[in-house]
Amino acid sequence: MTIEDKQQQIIDEFADIDDWMDRYSYIIDLGNALPPIDDSLKTPEHLIEGCQSRVWLDATIDNDGKMHFTADSDAIIVKGIISMLISVLNEHTPQEVLDADLHFINDIGLAENLSPTRSNGLLAMIKQMRLYALAFNSLNKK
Repeated sequence: MTIEDKQQQIIDEFADIDDWMDRYSYIIDLGNALPPIDDSLKTPEHLIEGCQSRVWLDATIDNDGKMHFTADSDAIIVKGIISMLISVLNEHTPQEVLDADLHFINDIGLAENLSPTRSNGLLAMIKQMRLYALAFNSLNKK
């Protein structure tokens, strides 16, 4: 599936949930379904700067040039948000990650229903994912 297909899938899932309390519950469920990150990755180097809660993020790239993200957070809503980002960007090339317009965030109303500190954290998570993509992209061009 393309990044666009994955975003549309999330938009469609949220379209069936009207109440924001129910949407938050769904986001929490997504976070609970996120595979656990290896404890060896819960280091200061993997902490995302700019998040109020602690969020650890790591990325690898496979032999086919596809990125794989893993993450965890000590906040249940944030863990759900990073889970959505991973579901959209996982298994795509660094260039696809860099080119992605993550419009689903606005389309489902997430941005307007987050506190300012959570919004800053969301932007920091996206920035870190793109920094990983940029690093992998530069390695591929050498």
